[in-house]
Amino acid sequence: DQLVESGGAAVQRGGSLRLSCTASDAFRCMAWVREVPGKEREGLASVDKTSAVYSDFARSTKGRFTIFRDYGENRIDLQINALRPEDTGIYYCAAHKWYCQSYWLKSPSSYPYWGKGTQVTVSS
Repeated sequence: DQLVESGGAAVQRGGSLRLSCTASDAFRCMAWVREVPGKEREGLASVDKTSAVYSDFARSTKGRFTIFRDYGENRIDLQINALRPEDTGIYYCAAHKWYCQSYWLKSPSSYPYWGKGTQVTVSS
């Protein structure tokens, strides 16, 4: 597996989680995408080796989600605060060997590499 996510858990409303994705290959662009029940996959944020950060946080997630990249470890993290039940879903790490393009977040199928996902469940 080239991308492995971790950190998903069952938490209560208002809690926090930090998701991590470790890559076994050196991808220029790494991103977080989530899939919540009943909705299409939603690109959240991406960061590439130039430190360019793109985000497409919906109004419901803005201010609560932050992406981090550890270049030495080929890892990205997603810090999620003030979790809500509507954040419940599978969070995927995705990657591309080219530099991040902002529009890829609108069309997550643009990323050719995917992890298996990590489940986040938020109870009220």
